[in-house]
Amino acid sequence: MRLGIIGLPQSGKTTLFNALTRGNAPTGMSAGKLEVHTAVVDVPDERVDRLSGLFTPKKTTYAKVTYADIAGLDGSRSKEGISGTLLNQLTQMDGLIHVVRVFDDENVPHVSGSIDPARDIKIMDDEFILNDLIAVERKLDRLREEKTKGGGRDKTTVGYETSLFERLKHSLDDENLLRDIELSTEEEKALSGFGLLSRKPVVVVLNLSESQSAPTIAYEHKRSRVVPVYSKLEMEISQLSPQDASDFLAEYHIEEPSLNKMIRISYELLGLESFFTGGKDEVRAWTIHQGALAPEAAGEIHTDMQKGFIRAEVVTYEDLISLGGFAEARMKGKLRLEGKDYIVKDGDILTIRFNL
Repeated sequence: MRLGIIGLPQSGKTTLFNALTRGNAPTGMSAGKLEVHTAVVDVPDERVDRLSGLFTPKKTTYAKVTYADIAGLDGSRSKEGISGTLLNQLTQMDGLIHVVRVFDDENVPHVSGSIDPARDIKIMDDEFILNDLIAVERKLDRLREEKTKGGGRDKTTVGYETSLFERLKHSLDDENLLRDIELSTEEEKALSGFGLLSRKPVVVVLNLSESQSAPTIAYEHKRSRVVPVYSKLEMEISQLSPQDASDFLAEYHIEEPSLNKMIRISYELLGLESFFTGGKDEVRAWTIHQGALAPEAAGEIHTDMQKGFIRAEVVTYEDLISLGGFAEARMKGKLRLEGKDYIVKDGDILTIRFNL
């Protein structure tokens, strides 16, 4: 999972990046200049810890999330859309974390001259809508040209795509975010290579100072969530030992560190879940989309496992922990054999049987 941290200049993007990654990237990125910091972090999951305690493996591997702190967006709606290099960074992200400034600091002037979170959210949404509109119009021009010239793809396919992109254009013309549109699985697949920015899931982070309460922001869009965060405070806490960090979180009544919160919310918005493999060699967490079939889960482990998939031995995390191991789960009838049509559930422990 790749999550891009975006926002207007001086909104605190890099501060949040450091809080989420326990990093120390410099927080003085130049306004409007493309810079990208990246870091890969483990997905906190106590189930991995308990499975590791059960199997005592040689290696324990958590699921991973990549954060990219992306500077370069400044809210200026260019008629040509977002520049190619910056756009390439944004389209690679599975989801976005939009940092919106709520804190006031006379030493750090706001790029628009005043603090207005609702305005700043709209500025970024409008920029993405405009960029998507440019991309959709270009695609429609190519489809019309393809239809006129002929001799290319099947006319039914061209007609289907034309209808889909005309629907997207109509929505964008009305200044609607594309993630509010209901799409079929087939339509989602047709759009998968386009990286439309207003289609991506978004966590809107209200970046507060320690003394502030979160303002009420109405942001009722699909695959979106508004979350208040004390980024500077949490960046400082992230550098502490686990015990000291726990004490500070309790002192400031922060129930859950942003590192855990952002990953949990991102999993929900992206429709992701975890399954596990376990044994004496390695305990490992894997990330898949909700509704994935057993062969797809096998493919996450290795493409050969998906190609030669025969069946999966499945036991739930709760049953394995409570019974104490695979042998006990098998004796109690909790270890099941599942075929190609089995939908993997969050927390399943899988052993893949395959043959090539």
